[in-house]
Amino acid sequence: MARFAMVIDTKKCVGCMDCVVACKTENDVPEGFNRDWLAYETIGKFPNLHQENRSERCNHCDNPPCVYCCPCGASYISSLGGIVLVDQNKCSGCKACIAACPYNARFIHPVGYASKCTFCEHRVKHGGKPACVEVCPTHCMYFGDLDDPMSDVAQLLKARKYHTLIPEAGTEPNVYYLI
Repeated sequence: MARFAMVIDTKKCVGCMDCVVACKTENDVPEGFNRDWLAYETIGKFPNLHQENRSERCNHCDNPPCVYCCPCGASYISSLGGIVLVDQNKCSGCKACIAACPYNARFIHPVGYASKCTFCEHRVKHGGKPACVEVCPTHCMYFGDLDDPMSDVAQLLKARKYHTLIPEAGTEPNVYYLI
């Protein structure tokens, strides 16, 4: 069984937002909402500063509080590589999952259900990559199976230093940022 993850090389990311546009287009995300976004953080102490550009989204956690708090059973972990999804037909729009997510990765779609990044599950199940990964002009985004030691993501995490967002939340995120 696969365990999908995304690895983003913050040294290659130029903050072009092609990933954001690709996601909006691929997933028909309504205007004014995003399933992924760019974050810019200045790290270090003067005079040793550097800026980290990050493409952020749902972290498809191994321990997802959004799934555990959902009163409708709409949020769930897919059997396809542990991708965290929302069943639109079960979702009541109560926003419990939004409150539970430490990454601010969900929004209520104007139709009334919680929406978020799906790692483009509809592409992945046919052997494709998420749209954001496919369009990245600097090739800073990688997607693959963490449990396959020969996958790009496993190899990168073995070879480079990295971090995750908000590790103290205990969510065990599957989006990694190379530093």
